[in-house]
Parts: sequence; C-alpha cells; structure tokens
Amino acid sequence: MFIPQELDQILSHGLTEKEIKKQLQIFRDGAPFTHITRHAGIDNGVQVYDVATQKQLAGYYDAQKEQKDIVKFVPASGAASRMFKFLHTFLDNYDPDQEKLTPYLKSNPLDSLKTFIDNIKYFPFTSLVQKEIRSHRPEYKKSKKGYRINSFVTLMLGKNHLNYGGFPKGLIPFHKYAKYTRTAFEEQLFEATQYAAVDGVAHLHFTFSEEHLQLFKESFERVKNRIIRKTKVEVRISYSFQDSSTDTIAVDLKNKPFKNKEGDLVFRPSGHGSLIKNLNEVDADLIFIKNIDNVTVENHIDAVALNKKMLAGRLLQLQHKIFGYLDSIVNDQITQEKLSEMKAFLWKELLIKEIPQTKAGIAEVLNRPIRVCGVVKNTGASGGGPFWVKNKEGQLSLQIVELSQIDISDPKQASIVNGATHFNPVDLVCGTRDFRGEKYNLTHYVDPLACFISDKTVEGTPIKALEAPGLWNGAMAHWNTIFVEVPLLTFSPVKNVNDLLDPSHQPTA
Repeated sequence: MFIPQELDQILSHGLTEKEIKKQLQIFRDGAPFTHITRHAGIDNGVQVYDVATQKQLAGYYDAQKEQKDIVKFVPASGAASRMFKFLHTFLDNYDPDQEKLTPYLKSNPLDSLKTFIDNIKYFPFTSLVQKEIRSHRPEYKKSKKGYRINSFVTLMLGKNHLNYGGFPKGLIPFHKYAKYTRTAFEEQLFEATQYAAVDGVAHLHFTFSEEHLQLFKESFERVKNRIIRKTKVEVRISYSFQDSSTDTIAVDLKNKPFKNKEGDLVFRPSGHGSLIKNLNEVDADLIFIKNIDNVTVENHIDAVALNKKMLAGRLLQLQHKIFGYLDSIVNDQITQEKLSEMKAFLWKELLIKEIPQTKAGIAEVLNRPIRVCGVVKNTGASGGGPFWVKNKEGQLSLQIVELSQIDISDPKQASIVNGATHFNPVDLVCGTRDFRGEKYNLTHYVDPLACFISDKTVEGTPIKALEAPGLWNGAMAHWNTIFVEVPLLTFSPVKNVNDLLDPSHQPTA
C-alpha cells in the first residue's frame, strides 16, 4: 500500500497506482525470457537481393515517394560518456607527476588505451583539442609524454574545456573533411537529404534529452545552410523528449519500492523502448529509423542511400498488395481464388506460419504496422539479431531479440544464439498508416512482457530497474516484420571512441 505522499509522487510522474503495481509484480515474478526456436538466416527469414533487384526496389520507392509523407526518426538522447569510458578510467588512475606513461601502460595493459594513444592524430576532434591545449597548457610541447596525453584527455573531456564527456553523442565530432568537421547529428541531416526528401524538403524527428536541447538547436543553426548549399535540400527538424510517464519504479534487492535518503520513491527512465510513445506521435506514410551514432562518411553515401531506398521500396511493394487485399475484404470482393492467393502471400512473403482460415482472421493479420529491417552478416558484434520466436500461445514470428532477453544458461538457447548468421543494425523502414490512410496506435502492438530487469545503483546502494520492451524489440513485437540483408558498410555505429578510426569514419577527401 502506498501512503498519500507516495501516491502524489506516482501521479506527478504521469503514472497510476495500477501501473506501478503491475511493475512490482514483474519484479516479483521475474521478467520472462524470450523463447527463440532458431536464428533467422538466408532462406529462413532473411531475404537477399541481387544488385538488379536492389535498384528495381529503389526505383519503385523513388517513383512513389513524392506522394508520400516521409520522416526520418532518430533516437538521439544517448550521452557520449560511454564512448570515453576507458579514458575516464585513465584520468582516474593515472597521475603523470607520480608515474611515467610507459610503466603505467605495461602495468595496465588496456588495448583500447594504447590504440587511442597510438592513433591520437587521426581523430576528427584532435585539432580542436590542440587548440584548447594552446590556450591553456603553454608548457605542453616541452612536457613528457605522460603529461601530454593526460592533458589531451583532460581538456577533451573536462567540464571547463571541450566537455565531450558531458556532451550528447550526436554532437561529438565524428568525421573530419577537408574544410570542416561533421558531428553525427549533421551526418544524419545530410544523409536524410539523399533518400528522404520530398519536394526539396527532408523532415527529421529527433528524441533529445531535454538538458541537451539548446546544444542541438545551436548546432542546427550552424549547419543547416551548409547542407542546403551542398544538397539543394532544406532540412526541417522536430523533436520530443522521453515522457516521464514511461518511467518505471526502482526496487531494492527484496523487490520492495526503493526510497532515497529523503524518503522519496525512486523512478528511472525505462530505456529506449519508451520511445514507442514518441514514435506514435509521428504521423507519416513512411518512417525511417536509425540510431544517432550509426553514420558513415560521405564517401559511402550512395551505397547507404541505395540500401535505404531498397528497404523502403520493398515495404511499399508489400503495402500495395496488403492494402489491395484489405480493400477487397472490406468490400466483400473475395473469391475462393483470391482467398488462396492471400494465404499464399501470408506464407511466402510475410512469412506468417499460422495462416488464418477466415477472411476476418486474414484481415487481422494484414492490418498491422509493417517494418522492413536491414540486417548485416554477423561478424561477432555484441547485441541483438533476427530470430524466430515462439510466444506463450505457441505461435512463431520473426523478431529482433537482444541477448538480455534470452536465457543463455539454457544450452539449446545458447546454441541458437551462437549459430546466428545475422546481426541487427537497427536500420528500419516503417509503415504506420493503414489501408485507409489512418495512423495505427502503435501502443496496441507492444508485448509488455518483453521487458528485462537490470542491476543498477542509487546513492551507492544496489537496486533493480525495469527496462521497457526495446523500441525495435518487444515494442514492435506484433508488427509484420521483414528482414533484408544489407552490406556491412551501412552499419558503422560508434560505441567506443576508437570506432572513429574505422575506415567507415575516415573520409578520403
């Protein structure tokens, strides 16, 4: 039972007592694992197209896009702090006045730190850090290497200097070109002009952290004219924040509501799955989704654009058939031949394994949001992938599943994971309007049990936190899902600052 003060806290978050009790029940019962039956691979859930077909699908999209409302949706609230985690550790542990750098590196054999130091001149922000050094560390050039490296990292991350450690990831310099440097944010804007523009305008929606809004606004004002000059396309952005009503309650290790030192209940953001509410507010025929850090240099933009258009073309192709079938059902124009055709479509093209036998059942399956997801060949990267999933009713469906959702202590489940051939790069094209042109309520297609419990700390005390079903995982569990293989060069996220040394982030011009 909650006391009045606690109920006020719950309500102030936009939550209800009923919702909180449901969350507490999940903590007590434990979040159920997702049951995977096999990985999705070529000829088993993942489609592969030759170059001619890719171009045909891209052309199909180009021929129709001018009649479509198109938006690119970019989750961009991630902080850059994790990018620099090993450098923060370095600053905490290394004192150049007490120890030379070489002995420190030998006693702390961290490959990522050595890679950073050996390649320090190749990072896109190096000249900006050096400018800061010239202003604040006149003794830099005459100092020993340990002091120089310590100074470089301090001025790069420090709050009173460049403050990259406190920046959103989207505003970290990612790519250095001949005349200027682009952030991930600017690359996302530029990329959108290449495939998402209609009538000379590209619309993008970003989910920002409220604390970083002004930084993004200022960045946009600095770069928008440069993009117009280069592409002849105007970019218009809208934005939203993660709603506090999507927060979840924190509990102690006994699954009791956790209270801070002031005696208040503690609530935590529930992860990117909460962004389904933000996505639900975007009203468009086609929505491209791509994480803020998954960008590449301009040299590869033609290949990136081709594959984006190819995914969109495949979606429009499927939609054309789906909408035609639904029109026929609504207008009672279904012959036995047409019924057989629709069943074949469900089986062969939407990969539905339990085919409904009635018109109403078929209509229910067809009349769902649809997504076409790009997947890349598995190269050992950690994270989710495409799998065949069996729900509690025994029904099979294609899903994007994170490792945290799978019971890898089960040898059979672990074996399926280890045999996976593809990885999900979070490259989606979504159709969120129905055959009448009306927007789906995306919250109706979420699997609320596809959540997971994580271990966190508050004020140094261990707690448990409830993560909502991921945006492209459980939050889209009841969509129609198609997986298409895309090239590795379209997948270049920056999780670690050293990822910026990859060729996909090193312009040749």
